[in-house]
Amino acid sequence: MTPEMYEACHYAIHVVKPNGEVLRAGRAAMFLLQQLGYPTLGRIGSWYPFIWFVELGYFLVARNRGRVYKYLAKGVCQKLFAEEENNNKNP
Repeated sequence: MTPEMYEACHYAIHVVKPNGEVLRAGRAAMFLLQQLGYPTLGRIGSWYPFIWFVELGYFLVARNRGRVYKYLAKGVCQKLFAEEENNNKNP
């Protein structure tokens, strides 16, 4: 990995395809969706104009990772604790 690539990976995910093509950010996410068993969603998300919205969404989430994480973690933890309390009340 080059120093430039290492630095760029702090800001967005990167995928290096077997042919050497480098995908980053939203395009990399769509490629990964295709590879992980969601080919239709990944393909449609890669089409214009959808890719513009994917890239915008990726940019917004990546630039606000701390806030997004706090929001998501808070919601998940609240649900887990609520389920645990319900399980303890009804043995």
